[in-house]
Parts: sequence; structure tokens; C-alpha cells
Amino acid sequence: MNITRKRLWKSVLQAVKVAVGSSFAIWLARALGLSFAASAGTIAMLTIITTKWETVRLSGFRILTFVIAVFIAWITISRLHSEWLAYGIFMLVMTLLCDIFGWMAALSVNAVIGTHFLETQDFTAEAIRNEFCLLLIGISIALILNLFHNNRVRKKDLIQNMRYVENRLQMIMGEIAAYLSCREMERNVWEDIIWLEDQLREFIRDAHEYQDNTFHSHPGYYIDYFEMRLQQCGVLHNLHYEMKKIRNMPVQARVIAEFVLDTADYVIEKNVPTVQIQKLDDIFLAMKDEPLPVTREEFESRALLYHILMDLEEFLVFKKRFVEGMDETQRKLYWESNQV
Repeated sequence: MNITRKRLWKSVLQAVKVAVGSSFAIWLARALGLSFAASAGTIAMLTIITTKWETVRLSGFRILTFVIAVFIAWITISRLHSEWLAYGIFMLVMTLLCDIFGWMAALSVNAVIGTHFLETQDFTAEAIRNEFCLLLIGISIALILNLFHNNRVRKKDLIQNMRYVENRLQMIMGEIAAYLSCREMERNVWEDIIWLEDQLREFIRDAHEYQDNTFHSHPGYYIDYFEMRLQQCGVLHNLHYEMKKIRNMPVQARVIAEFVLDTADYVIEKNVPTVQIQKLDDIFLAMKDEPLPVTREEFESRALLYHILMDLEEFLVFKKRFVEGMDETQRKLYWESNQV
């Protein structure tokens, strides 16, 4: 798995889309004999750099705000003799309106259109048509290009990342079980957890990007999954910290080590941790029946074991909440069918 290479390839594809889209928009605007044809390329570029859903949303906002921008430009630019003052008032009103109604992403395009009216002082139907055609060319090309997202490959990558995370978690839990069994750990678990957390943040960003570029139902499942795993990593951080504070490992730690190893086998996507939670409850009850510690050191070590058990409980609860948070549609899409 080479995340850097994937990021680079994605950046190259995005750059190609922007270059092709903006240049084609300029060519088309010139071919149609429109004034300020280069602005069509700017509008296309500003719209292409967004996601598929954002492109659809922005396109609607930009068409709506275009009407408002033309009206405000006509009131200010055509009636004030000072160009800088007229444009300043135009931008003041447009910025306020866009900020109030959440249309700030449409402000840059309308600012460009405003400069055209400022330069020509022409508010005839022909001039307004020219500006609308520039806008329409830019957003149309952006909409078409943003449809070309290989979401099948993105989904496949997300599923591969899920399996990767599960394997890393199983490896980390194996090392934790080894330490609790008084065996030497072969890896630096602390660094492994930090590395996995960094990977998970990348995967969450990928999941958000997939969600914003697909029209399929319930794509947020992948976001919820990786966020759940990130929460579990935080629990393993705490568990590792508590574990390393134990000076002399109590005999009860072996039972916990066996439970950790057993739980690691079930750190998979399609598992409801009901059985593991019940086993953990049994361990809690068995620990209560153990003879009381004799020395202070035994007491402290036993207390740390209880903390570890509570960490393991939290680890399982995060997965349980994830499962309970799914609705029937998500279960059918992601658990009852084979993901491809």
C-alpha cells in the first residue's frame, strides 16, 4: 500500500481535469464569439476543484447569485461615476448576501462578472446573455468532468484499507497479549498505534471524498467505520500506557492476555462483539473472586489490570455502537451482500 503514490496520482488527475476543463471552456467561449472568453476557463477551474456533490450544489448557487449580481451591478456600477467606489459597494453588498445565505463559494465568480460590467458599462440584454453564457459554459464543463470519478476503484481501495486496518489492529493486540503473558514484544507497539492513527486519518479523508463524489445511498458507512477504528486506537493507547506501568505482572494477567488474543480474531468488519463482551463480564466476575492482594505492589498491579479490563470493554463498546448505529439499508448493502 503506497498512500503517497496514490495521493500523487490523484493530484495529477485533478490537475489534468482542471487544465483540460479550463482550456476547453476558453476555446468554446471563443468559438461562440463571447467577450471575456478567458473568464469561462476561470469559472470552470473554480468549479472543477470541488467534489461531485459540491459541484451540483455550487452550480445552483452560482446561477441564482448571477441574477442577484447583475441586479446589484446595474444599481451600483451604472449609477456611480467612480469606478472604484461602485465596485467596492457592489462587492460589499454581494459579500454580505453570500455570507448571510451561505453562498460564499459563489462570490469569486460573481466578482469576475462584476469586473466585466465595470469595464464595459453595458447592461443590455446582449451583455447579460454574454455573461450568462460564460457562466453556463464554465459550470457545464465542470459538471461533466466531475462525473468522471472512478468510484468503483475508490470503493475497492476503501475496502482494502478496512482489511489493512484490521490486520494492523490484530498485530498490535497480539503484541499486547505477549507483554501481558510476560513475553518480550517484538515491535514498538506505541509507534505502531501512532502510525495506524495517522493512516486512519488519511482513510477518513478518503472516505469523505468518496461520499462527496458518489450518488449512491449511505456512503457514510465507510466514514463511520474508520472513525470507530480511530476511537479504538485511542483506547489501545490508554491500555498500552496502563500495561507498561505494571512492574510485576500478576498471574491474572494471563487470563486477560488470552482474552486479548481471542478478541483479536474477531477484529473484523462483520462481527457483533456480543460474545466478547459477555466473556469480558465473566472475567470481571472471576477477578472479584480472586484473593485480595497482600502487598502494595500487588494491589497497584491488580488495579492496573482492572483499568486494562475497562479499556478492553470500551474497545468493544465502540464496535457495538458502530453496529447498532447501522440501519437496515446499510446492513443489506454492506453486511448481507458482498462488497465489490
